[in-house]
Amino acid sequence: MYASVQDSGFTIPAIDTTTIDQRYLRQVVDYPTRHIVGTIIVDPDAKFLYLVRERGSAIRYGIGVGREGFGWSGVATIRRKAIWPTWTPPAEMIERDPSVAQYASGMPGGLDNPLGARALYLYQGNRDTLYRLHGTGDPRSIGRAVSSGCVRLLNHDIIDLHSRTPIGTNVQVLGTGSSAPEI
Repeated sequence: MYASVQDSGFTIPAIDTTTIDQRYLRQVVDYPTRHIVGTIIVDPDAKFLYLVRERGSAIRYGIGVGREGFGWSGVATIRRKAIWPTWTPPAEMIERDPSVAQYASGMPGGLDNPLGARALYLYQGNRDTLYRLHGTGDPRSIGRAVSSGCVRLLNHDIIDLHSRTPIGTNVQVLGTGSSAPEI
């Protein structure tokens, strides 16, 4: 599941799964809910993303989330999907970290790109929230609060999630200490 893989001209390195807490590796789990099949539930407190499946189950992925003060919660819809996406840092990020200003016009997709192998873009109505579900080449960030707000998955996992997730998928990002309201 986490072996080296060729993808669109890039070689995604194998992941040494002994360096990651095993609970953060992709797996099917019991997840009884009244959410419709295909809904994505993000639990930042537990550092898990659930893709709801039939018969009270879900595919659970380990995630990295926004560090203190950078989290987001709410209901959104996936309105755009990208393979090896271009990363363009928002103005607020450039202000906080001027070293990323060199990418103000965009950083092409690739192994060093912060969005990793895939990105799912979260919208509320027609408004881009600027939050993404995206890949990462840094396995150490999974299970931690380290990002600028986006939800990151291992590149292998975002490729899997991307393939299972159509445009229009509902996403519920839970707030701290909350449970998933029905979408």
